[in-house]
Amino acid sequence: MVDDGASPAMEPAMEPAMEVVRLLRERGETLATAESLTGGLLSGAVTAVPGSSAAYVGGLVTYATELKQRLLGVPAELIASDGVVSAACAEAMARGAASRTGAAWALATTGVAGPDLQEGKPAGTVFVGLVGPGVETHRRLTLGGDRQDVRAGTVSAALDMLVDVLLSANTEPC
Repeated sequence: MVDDGASPAMEPAMEPAMEVVRLLRERGETLATAESLTGGLLSGAVTAVPGSSAAYVGGLVTYATELKQRLLGVPAELIASDGVVSAACAEAMARGAASRTGAAWALATTGVAGPDLQEGKPAGTVFVGLVGPGVETHRRLTLGGDRQDVRAGTVSAALDMLVDVLLSANTEPC
């Protein structure tokens, strides 16, 4: 077996990451990320694509709740009412990443990788937030497997979500 340096957790995300970079480059648009449970895996998947610097501006890994508030501007009131494992938090994280980086699009990940409960929610409970021109949405995921599986599945689902939105007829380039 040849070791190509690719992590097994990253392999499923390579195809959608390449598609994200291709679509963003064609549109002349950029992407930023805000990550919690994925801890940089999402940005790593995007930056593994050759030419990603033309489409990816950067990201913030805000594992701690305090950093979600301070760096991304997630309101304390939202966290108190909805928690960090929520659709509202995922969307607020994405809004914060877009506004702080100037990117046209932003993806955010928040949830429970496991093994323990967080906010009473089990491992595999994940929310992906997405904001962009005329778009502010989220996707709830319920993923199985171990911690690595949940994190890798989140990355793939987030990238697939962005591809779907970029390919939809409702999102014309800026």
